[in-house]
Amino acid sequence: MIKDRPEEVEGRTVPGQWEGDLIVGTRNRTAVGTLVERTSRFVLLVHLPGRHTAEAVRDGVTRALLTVPPHLRRTLTWDQGVEMAHHRDIAEATGTRVYFCDSGSPWQRGLNENTNGLLRQYMPKSTNLSVHSAADLATIAADLNTRPRKVLGWRTPLDVFTALTARAS
Repeated sequence: MIKDRPEEVEGRTVPGQWEGDLIVGTRNRTAVGTLVERTSRFVLLVHLPGRHTAEAVRDGVTRALLTVPPHLRRTLTWDQGVEMAHHRDIAEATGTRVYFCDSGSPWQRGLNENTNGLLRQYMPKSTNLSVHSAADLATIAADLNTRPRKVLGWRTPLDVFTALTARAS
């Protein structure tokens, strides 16, 4: 549970702390996984072309996190959705400790909720999200990751994440 999460996650000074969620489409039939790193605001999108079962989410989140150096995959905070039933598999495969928000407390992943709002500019609610290919999602993520952010001193998430990637743990 989130109460057991290390205090370092709150300060955003130790990189490798991720927040995750699903954004869902029409009648909850389609979904895209979203992962955002708390220090850099770097976004990874998880392509879920079929159903968003626990197995599909496990495989997609694992694949996405494994693209990141080990020192940048310390924790992942998610809500208590059934799609994370295989969270132990994700943790084992990636070395990422998984924590869960309190029930009905999406603000405990506030950065991810904000990011999901930005993503709705590209993938509106009540639309079929399965029309977005993995390449489409990569383009959307690149757009968000190259958008300068005031909170980052007008640097981009990509610039900050690249610098963090270069650092050894």
